[in-house]
This record gives sequence, C-alpha cells and structure tokens, in this order.
Amino acid sequence: MAKKIKLSELGSLFNDMDVESLEGVTIEGDIELEMDAGGGLDPQLAYMLGNETAQIARHLINISRLLGYPVDQMFGSMAQATVPGVTRPGQLLPSKFEVGRIEEWKNPIQEVTLGATSSDGGTRKSTITLGGENALPYYFDSPMPHRNHITMDVFDMPIGMAKAVRVNYEDVLESPAEWAKKAVNDFGADMVTIHLISTDPGIKDTSPREAAETVADVLQAVDVPIVIGGSGNPEKDPEVLEKAAEVAEGERVLLASASLNLDYERIAKAANDYGHVVLSWTQLEINAQKELNRKLMKQCNVKREDIVMDPTTAALGYGLDYAYTNMERIRLAGLIGDEELSFPMSSGTTNAWGAREAWMVGSPLKEDSDWGPREYRGPIWEIVTGLTLSLAG
Repeated sequence: MAKKIKLSELGSLFNDMDVESLEGVTIEGDIELEMDAGGGLDPQLAYMLGNETAQIARHLINISRLLGYPVDQMFGSMAQATVPGVTRPGQLLPSKFEVGRIEEWKNPIQEVTLGATSSDGGTRKSTITLGGENALPYYFDSPMPHRNHITMDVFDMPIGMAKAVRVNYEDVLESPAEWAKKAVNDFGADMVTIHLISTDPGIKDTSPREAAETVADVLQAVDVPIVIGGSGNPEKDPEVLEKAAEVAEGERVLLASASLNLDYERIAKAANDYGHVVLSWTQLEINAQKELNRKLMKQCNVKREDIVMDPTTAALGYGLDYAYTNMERIRLAGLIGDEELSFPMSSGTTNAWGAREAWMVGSPLKEDSDWGPREYRGPIWEIVTGLTLSLAG
C-alpha cells in the first residue's frame, strides 16, 4: 500500500538511511496541495497558490541536490532563494447570506390526522396531525407545519425491561389502563401505544376479544390518540387488530401494523371499515416500502390520508446508520415527487434499548473506559436515537 509523505520528509528519509547518491532510480508519486481559501481565483488565492507551488519547487530542488544533481549550476541563486511568507489579509472576503431554496422539493408530505374528537365522532380531547412538510425537518427556510409528537409504550402484561425504565412503572405494570394514565399525566405523552403482546400463542395466547377489552380500557383511561400494536405473530395479529379496530371504531387510532409478511389486506380492511389509520411497516428497505404503500393504496383502497410509514428503527450505533440513511432517502424521494413515499414516518426509538451499551452496568472489557451510570446512559441513548432520526424525516 502506498504511503503518503510530505516532500520535506523525503530528504530526511534519505539522510536517515545514509544515502549519498542514487543511480537508475525513478521517483513517482502524486502531489497534493492543501489550502484554506474560499471559492474563486481572486488575487489573494492566486498568491497562495503561487506560494504553495514555490514550496514544492524548493523541496524538489533540495532532493535533487541530495541526489547529486547540479541544480545550483542550472538555477544559480534561484535555488537558494527563500519563499516569502503569506501576507495576512486585512479583512475577510465579503460574503452575503441568502436563504436557500430547494427548487426540486415541490411535493409536500401528506398530512395525516390521528385521533378524533367528539365533533369527529370520537372521544379524544384533541387530535394530532403529522406531515405537511415541504423540506427536511427543521429547515428554517421551510418551517414544519406540525411538530414531532411522542407516543409512549404501554404493554398488556408485565415484560422484562431495563432497570432504569422499570423503576418508573413498577406500580402500574399489572394494569395497562393505569400505565397509560401515568404515561400521559406524569410523563406528558402526546399519545399512547398499547402493545397486545400477550396475544402471542407462545406467551399467553390471549384471545382477540380479551385484547379488545384491554384496548377499550385504555381508551377510557386517557383522552389522547392511541396506537394499537399486536404481538408480531403473523397468524394471530390480523384477527387481534380486527377486533381492536372494531372496539375503537370512530377513534381514528393507528393500527400497527401492516407489513408484507402479515395479512396486510385484512388489516387495511379493518382500518377502512372502522375509520382508522394504517402503519405501513417495512424493514430498512426503501423498495419494499414503496411496494407496500402501493398495495395499500391500489389493492386495498386505503386513502393517502390514512397511511403512516414505519421504515424500522435500528439501535444507536452501526444500525443507526442504516435507519437514518433509509429514512432520509425516503423523505427526499417523497419531497421530489414520489407519491408512494410522501407520507409521514413513525420511529420506534425504544429499539435503542436493544444495544447492550444502553443497559449494561459497564463494559465487559477491562481496558475500556467507564461508560457512566446506566440510569442516565440508557435514556440518553434513546434520546439521541430519536433526535437523530427526527432530523432524517
């Protein structure tokens, strides 16, 4: 592998090796100029370029002299001339700030409303609207019409979780309704996500009807919009979400989720029949996201205002690179005009706890640095994941 060195170091290299002369040797390489300057070849920049070129020439002459070539006879006093230093400019180059305009971003992100108040046929105190952006998030030249919103997880049974999280919910783990209340009243959640994980045949195999009763209890306990998730079992989830959609009719909940691996047609039909929104979930693959969105719209007749995407959130670390890049590509494609990708996105940032650095006491490597108290490290790990992905879209 080629080694990168400075011209000034080449002479020192020969001296260290006690080389007096070389014969039949060809020195090949590329010369790189490194300069700090603004755009445009103004007189100051031209002077700097001339100075760098003169420095290169001086080093080359010194190397030629070391190799025994009579450069002094050829160039005379020029070979010994010193290169004057660069004169510090008296003022900075003039510049003018102008607000940018991204001309190709002509397609706004679809607006989607979650929740329904009494005037809309529901019982929620208020609704939440997502989407509507004309640029990437937080661009000052195109303000976001709606802020990002936080939904907090609630489970229909106690689950294993990191101690830093568990200590906040130990008094409500047995009651999904009380858990939801605490998320809203104590922690200010904008929404609540009820995960019906006990319906999994490998856990408790709770019936869809019982799961629907849990959803009804949560709707009674809080007045914010809710998200309803299943257990992830592809055989059981469609029926579970159908029953949940029925008991929540008119509340405009987010059904989580329809995916290519589940019976997305049944879930989409439940959303259409009972007036809900579908969470279109794919696994870090932009083409799969396009395909699923297309099928929901054209095959299942789901309206554009009833679709939210979940491209999958990977834990902070290497996985975050994939999640961020995928979300950013989706958002940019939607803004440019891809109608199959111009939907608001949901990010499951609690997946950040899947990284061992979020919950372990410390590093398993003795030579590693102190990771700090996990009571703070874990929540910060999740916060950074959420903040980073909010920048992607």
